[in-house]
Amino acid sequence: MTLFLIAFQFLTILPIKIKSELKDADFGKSIIYFPLVGLAIGALLASITLFSNFLPNMVMAAIIILLSVIITGAIHLDGFIDTCDGLYGFRTKERSLEIMRDSHVGAMGIIGIVVLMLIKFSILVSYLPLNLWKYLILMTTFARWTQVLSCFTSDYARKDGKGKNFIKYCGKKEFLIGTVFTFAIFLLLKGIWGIILLSLSTIFILLIITYIKKKINGMTGDTIGAVSEMAEVVILLIGLILRK
Repeated sequence: MTLFLIAFQFLTILPIKIKSELKDADFGKSIIYFPLVGLAIGALLASITLFSNFLPNMVMAAIIILLSVIITGAIHLDGFIDTCDGLYGFRTKERSLEIMRDSHVGAMGIIGIVVLMLIKFSILVSYLPLNLWKYLILMTTFARWTQVLSCFTSDYARKDGKGKNFIKYCGKKEFLIGTVFTFAIFLLLKGIWGIILLSLSTIFILLIITYIKKKINGMTGDTIGAVSEMAEVVILLIGLILRK
């Protein structure tokens, strides 16, 4: 139960208090529950399509994005902004990491977040409410699973930081169980098309992870958050293409 609470505490703004003393390894092991937390977030977002289907699609899409930002505390969006600033251009690893740790937001961060939100909004509007709820659950589950994937396949790019223990202690067990859970959700909601959607989306995410690792020789908390944000767009976009 402690590991599950750690995952919920880290991925949401819910005021969860953990009484037991935590070890460094607990953070990495808690990642096993990330896809489950993603499922819970997706279920909450999906409920909007059921109780607000009388609203225009554009209004509903805006509410979904707003709620997703609120419930996560924009933690992954913050990482995405820092990653856009840090990885832009031909910088050294040290300079990129320095920029990502800087509290100031640069031009590329602003441009990146605007483009990301515009793409996500336009895709959400393109879905009919009747079909959207399933893709919202798949979106949030897949995005949190990509965090597991990022941690399992990478080294930590810094000497120290918030994401170090997640990467260091994410083992085969955490990755396999998280993968099986995610696979089951896609199969349950979309059948064979869900597996195709999961496979195609994973290919794109692996390319993104590979690119980041080439730039800074590993992953950080910021880049893991960035991967998660891009994963949401990837799953929605490919899902829309497959439906067409």
